Amino acid sequence: MEKFDLKIISGLEKCFIDQSIEEKKQIKRISMLANERLSFQLAFSAETPLYRRCAFKCNLELESPIREYIKLESVEQVPVKMPVYKDQNDDNYLRKEPGLYPDLLLPFVLERENNLIFVQDELRSIFVTVLCKDGIKAGEYPVKFKAVFEGRVLAEAEIVVEVIGKKTEDLSIYHTEWFYTDCLAQYYNVEVWSERHWEIIENYVKEAVDSGVNTLLTPLLTPPLDTLVGGERLTTQLVDVTLTNGKYSFNFDKVGRWIELCDRCGIKFFEINHFFTQWGAEHAPKVMADVDGEYKKIFGWETEAAGKEYTEFLHSFLDALIPYLKEKGVDKRCFYHISDEPRAEHLENYSKARAVVTEKLKGYTIIDALSNYEFYKNGVVDCPVPGSNHIVPFIENKVPGLWVYYCCSQNVEVANRFVSMPGSRIRIIGAQMYKFDIKGFLHWGFNFWNCRYSVKPVNPFLETCGEYFTPAGDCFLVYPAQDGTAYTSLHCRQFGMALEDHKAMMLCESLIGREKTLAAVEEGAEGFTFTQYPMDEEYLLSMRERINGLIKNA
Repeated sequence: MEKFDLKIISGLEKCFIDQSIEEKKQIKRISMLANERLSFQLAFSAETPLYRRCAFKCNLELESPIREYIKLESVEQVPVKMPVYKDQNDDNYLRKEPGLYPDLLLPFVLERENNLIFVQDELRSIFVTVLCKDGIKAGEYPVKFKAVFEGRVLAEAEIVVEVIGKKTEDLSIYHTEWFYTDCLAQYYNVEVWSERHWEIIENYVKEAVDSGVNTLLTPLLTPPLDTLVGGERLTTQLVDVTLTNGKYSFNFDKVGRWIELCDRCGIKFFEINHFFTQWGAEHAPKVMADVDGEYKKIFGWETEAAGKEYTEFLHSFLDALIPYLKEKGVDKRCFYHISDEPRAEHLENYSKARAVVTEKLKGYTIIDALSNYEFYKNGVVDCPVPGSNHIVPFIENKVPGLWVYYCCSQNVEVANRFVSMPGSRIRIIGAQMYKFDIKGFLHWGFNFWNCRYSVKPVNPFLETCGEYFTPAGDCFLVYPAQDGTAYTSLHCRQFGMALEDHKAMMLCESLIGREKTLAAVEEGAEGFTFTQYPMDEEYLLSMRERINGLIKNA
């Protein structure tokens, strides 16, 4: 007997091909603010023999008064060799074994014939986005899907979307996902800073902005990140350095082009790359220069971080850079870095490195991902960005303007966005950032398509964990399309839901105050912290409906 099923489910779900559609809870109604990005999924499966074929093609049809604002993406399975750290995990993972996991989102074309493929005894889904940046008129709108074959309706599903006639403001926190121009050049096999490279960069910056990024890592010098000691990443240095007769000069033409590109795409802030090496601030990053007519490396692993030569270079560099950024009107839109993830034993080195640039960067904010409170207590970092599992002392000491980050190390108890985690664990960070008044979120991997220490590039479609570097989902948010644009991911979209939650909470606060808004957030989530929070999606769905209701009635 034929049995085709369509079911509308939460955007937080992850549909593994070996699951049953009966395991997924149907949703029949959902609300959204007029200009927010609303997400849900259309799950589909078949339990029929499909006429002795393993797959059956038919047409998916969509009927809705708001059809023009609806985008569909097919949720594709990707190979995950490393879903967790075997010795560092908890019970709040969906699966812990290697296999196929739902993550890659590919465009779904409604106009194409036979666009929907039922596979016998497999569960699959389509990711549905409703978005109109100018806002959709308030009202209730049915959204109906039909699976049709030769005029016969095989299955159908419907949801009612209530649009609340109030709009959110832009994201009020800083949000950076480290953006790697070298990975783009390597994957697409183009010359760094060639016209094609610039085109691809712009495509990916647009995708980053669409994903909620408003602060972009800017490689004035090649970023000294995830690099093997003694090794190099592909040179991606925006600033042209010339050394003639012992004197430095700088050309910022490419920096200007970068700024214009970012402004065009919607980037609001610039995160200047680190001036010293990662994990200790012991050395200078790679710096390339034209030296008396020869293009060569002048600083790198062999260079002492706070040594005389590199100090003189940095002073000359900053003396030229700051006036240029002022001229462009962006100097106050910039953040600066010393070194990434220094530990307690690196405090002395970090302090010396910071001292090199302290006077030159007076009046500007220095931020760094670090989780030892002593760095802030000793005044060597203006804006600490602790890991979410180390944030408590920073909160207890009321550090102003506090940011947060997570990466592969935040794998027990706290939120993260590994592909193996439930969508609710990804989305919860929005409510956590609201409760604790977090001002910025940093993550190291928008498009890191390298193996550990950047020894070589990897194919992200096959190596979702960077050759056993991190659990899948940590290295990158997007996959590379052949045409130089990006495919997004399920874990990216689920993180985006957290940002939409935060924007809704800020709107609610502006209407009824923080106390009432926070009470609505914490209802059913007593003792809500970065390590203790409701683990089921029902809390998040109900919480957003409460927030939306308060906004509607304000």
